[in-house]
Amino acid sequence: MKKNAAVMNPPVQTRTDSATRRLVILALLSAIGYVSMLFIKIPVISFLSYEPKDIFLVLAGFLYGPLAALACCVVTGVLELLISSTGLIGMIMNIVASAAFACTASFIYKKRRDVTGAMIGLVCSVAAMTVMMLLWNYLISPLYMGVSREQIVPMLTTMFLPFNLLKAGINAMLTLLLYRPFMRVLQMCGYPVGDHLSERKTSNIAVYIVAALLLCVCIGVVYYLNHSA
Repeated sequence: MKKNAAVMNPPVQTRTDSATRRLVILALLSAIGYVSMLFIKIPVISFLSYEPKDIFLVLAGFLYGPLAALACCVVTGVLELLISSTGLIGMIMNIVASAAFACTASFIYKKRRDVTGAMIGLVCSVAAMTVMMLLWNYLISPLYMGVSREQIVPMLTTMFLPFNLLKAGINAMLTLLLYRPFMRVLQMCGYPVGDHLSERKTSNIAVYIVAALLLCVCIGVVYYLNHSA
């Protein structure tokens, strides 16, 4: 009877395996995001550099929702504190920037789990991160840059706005292009991702169009940075 009871009641073990697998995947995506930030830093303007960390945080959110994305943002933000020269203020700003991008995209994607939902979420995440960082740079940048708020104001449109548009646009474009291959790889590894791929015949052409539009935004920002006074 005991043996039969054990066979008839496997859910506890299944939940444990599922929770362990989820933790492993989130830890892996956080680690990849952190490592990518260490090795891929491309100077853009002044002290601001592009890095692709947010791509992997969004993928975590696509898999497990905005709270998972937020947890990964906090983990990578704390890890960045170990090598950052901006201290706690820099850590908070990194977490806010990544969360505005990853949580916005994954929240919208949670409502519509297909490529169209991913596209809408990523476009909104570009706007959310850009607006959020304009506000935070206005409030926080004077604290660690050692300048007055009046000096920060002109930098909002000449430096912070184009940089955040560029960074968010590139990351959104790359996330969109990596979305389906990433889910396919997980599927090949035995991870159940059928609900992420069972979309209503969303044409791949739409993905390429949105990616191309985001690329045009990035090119426009680069042109602006190179030709602005």
